[in-house]
Amino acid sequence: MANPSLPPSDKPSDKYDSSPYRQSTLFEPKKISDHFSPSAQIVFAQGDSLEILTSCPSGFAQLIITSPPYNIGKAYESRVEIKQYLEALKPIVEQMVRVLSPRGSLCWQVGNYVENSEIFPLDIFFYPLFKQMGLHLRNRIIWTFNHGLHCSVRFSGRYETLLWFTKTSQYTFNLDSVRIPSKYPGKTHFRPGPKYGLPSGNPLGKNPGDVWELMAHEWEVGLWSIPNVKANHPEKTIHPCQFPIELVERCVLALTNEDDWVLDPFSGVGSAMLAAVRHNRRAMGCEREPAYVAEAKHRMELLFSGQLPYRPLGKPVYQPTGREKVSQIPQRYYQGEQ
Repeated sequence: MANPSLPPSDKPSDKYDSSPYRQSTLFEPKKISDHFSPSAQIVFAQGDSLEILTSCPSGFAQLIITSPPYNIGKAYESRVEIKQYLEALKPIVEQMVRVLSPRGSLCWQVGNYVENSEIFPLDIFFYPLFKQMGLHLRNRIIWTFNHGLHCSVRFSGRYETLLWFTKTSQYTFNLDSVRIPSKYPGKTHFRPGPKYGLPSGNPLGKNPGDVWELMAHEWEVGLWSIPNVKANHPEKTIHPCQFPIELVERCVLALTNEDDWVLDPFSGVGSAMLAAVRHNRRAMGCEREPAYVAEAKHRMELLFSGQLPYRPLGKPVYQPTGREKVSQIPQRYYQGEQ
C-alpha cells in the first residue's frame, strides 16, 4: 500500500502480480497526446487543472467524472479549512461546467471531510455550488466498500457518494446498456385485457433504479458495493487514493456513446481514462504530479498489450468460507478469557 505521508515515486509501479485479474481482451493502441485537440484520442495533460481546462473548447466533454482532492491530508494535497477548500475548487468547477456538452453529464465522487472526529459530508457542501451553476441532480449514488480505517470514537466510514448532474434536461442516458436481470423474467400481465398472459417486464432486464448493489449477480439501485482500491486490489498502484475502473465503467456505459469525450480533471493514475478507452470513448485527464502521469501512461500501455490488472465489471466480492485461518478468531483470545 502506498504511504500517504510519502511523495509519489517517479517510477511507474511494477507490482502487478494479480494474474487472475489480467484482462484477456486486446485493445488497438491509440496515439497519446499531451494537449487537447479535436482529433486526439487520448490526452494526458500534465499541469494545473484550472489552466488546462481554461485552454479547452466549450462543450467538448460528454462526461466529466472525477474524484477531487478530499482535503484529508493525502500526500498530493495540503489540508485547509473547509471554506477555503470549497473556494479553491470553485473556479475549476466553473470551467468544468463550461466545457461540458449541453447533453452531457458530470459525476462528482466524494467522501467525507473529518475534523476532530466530526464528519462533514462533502457532497452536501458541493451540491449548492453545482446548483448555482444551473446543473440538475439526477441521482445521488452511494458507493459502499468493506475495507478502510477502523474508528474508535464513531462508526467506521464505509461509503462515499457520487453525484450525477446533467447540464440540461436533454441528456444522454443509455438505459439498455445498464439494465440488470429481472428477478422474475417470466412474470406476465394478470389482469384481463389485450396484454393478458404477455410478459410484463422488458426482455432486456429491468431499470436498476437509484440504489445499486453491484458485485452480486445483478445491479441494484443507488447503492454500489464495489471494493475500494487497497493493498490487495488488483488495480492498486502508487496512488494513495484511487477509485476502481469498475466504478467509472457504469457511468461511461450509461452516459456516453462511442467516440464521445470523457474528461477527468483530477485524473491521478488514469482509472477514468482506462474505463473510457476500454469502451471506445476518447479520454482526457489533467494531473499535476509527473509520477502519476507516468503511472497512468504505463497502465494505458498495459491495457493495449492485454496485461492490465483489472477487476472485471460485476465480479462478485470474495466471501470467506470460514475455513481460512485469517477468518477465524485466534485461539489465544479464547485462552485469555479463561
